[in-house]
Amino acid sequence: MSAVAWIAVGSLTAWVWLLLGQGFFWRTDQRLPRRDAPDHWPDAAVRDAPNPWPDVAVVVPARDEAEVLPVSLPSLLAQVYPGRAEIVLVDDGSRDGTGELARSLSERHGGLPLRVVSPGEPEPGWTGKLWALRHGIASARADGPEYLLLTDADIAHEPDSLRELVAAARTNRLDLVSQMARLRVASGWERLIVPAFVYFFSQLYPFRWVNRPGSRTAAAAGGCVLLRTEAAQRAGVPESIRQAVIDDVSLARAVQRSGGRIWLGLADGVDSVRPYPRLADLWRMVSRSAYAQLLHSPLLLAGTVVGLALVYLAPPLTLCAGVWGRDAAAGWAGGLAWVVMTGTYLPMLRYYRQPLLLAPLLPFTALLYLLMTVDSAVQHHRGRGAAWKGRTYARPEATPDR
Repeated sequence: MSAVAWIAVGSLTAWVWLLLGQGFFWRTDQRLPRRDAPDHWPDAAVRDAPNPWPDVAVVVPARDEAEVLPVSLPSLLAQVYPGRAEIVLVDDGSRDGTGELARSLSERHGGLPLRVVSPGEPEPGWTGKLWALRHGIASARADGPEYLLLTDADIAHEPDSLRELVAAARTNRLDLVSQMARLRVASGWERLIVPAFVYFFSQLYPFRWVNRPGSRTAAAAGGCVLLRTEAAQRAGVPESIRQAVIDDVSLARAVQRSGGRIWLGLADGVDSVRPYPRLADLWRMVSRSAYAQLLHSPLLLAGTVVGLALVYLAPPLTLCAGVWGRDAAAGWAGGLAWVVMTGTYLPMLRYYRQPLLLAPLLPFTALLYLLMTVDSAVQHHRGRGAAWKGRTYARPEATPDR
């Protein structure tokens, strides 16, 4: 066989393994697990039982979020939760009036009580979001909640979201329950890139592996994490992961390593309202943390580039080369690899309610992600590190979550 044919066969082999051996990552049926209690209790039992629903504190780190708060915060204030719950919004040095806007929205909409706190600038060795979470969690713990809902300022929740999360955690004795919020898909670039973002994430961290008892795979989605307060204390978070740029995965690892049970799945009724209308917006979203995901390792970067090229770029390229060069083996193997790749992407497009005709374009989207990852490494070596909202984080001297 020709060299092109061998590359095509290698790509097809990789896709057969991904299809069957990577935790069925391409399936989208990992939703909130069975949640019986206390919804099935008799009404009298719920009414007469002493505090049947646990206390919950909703902690929202927010930095310059005045654009999205009018959409997201009212959804938290409107949570229908049978127990006691409050919202602690951490105004992390905002310059756009985020804190004042939050108080105004609370007065206008009512609902759950809201407190706005300010932590000041992060101490050395802390990333901004984790510094804000540290302050918000400490403030919330003063009231002794059993659970903490850590949710981003751009996440909107259906009215029963908190109740469903708590019921799932209680029913299944989980210490951490996380839902991957459905990201906004409105512009052309969002349609092309956003579903693939979740697809690639689930390929790195197959949800079934994360949710399997005793698994060594740990991950969470930072936009929506319900965390048992006792588990947070046992894992020493957020202090133990204070330098983490990819804080959600680091949080899940810390909880799992301390003996906690974790769960991760796709969301119904938890949505991101942050717009990414331009390619530049999506580029920054991905590139700011892509190199951190690779542990700032040039060797891992090189391996990732080669892997993305073999798995995603080789199928259409070898198919075309096989057709033009009359190389039947290259054409058939490349074409079959592209078919398998396309098929694994269809469920994610259905979940995002996008045209299935976008599935064959996944190689082009993967090329964009490859370039974003390389750009992330370039920016890091230029001293810009992971930049977000005016803050830049260099590579940590020691990474406590690994």
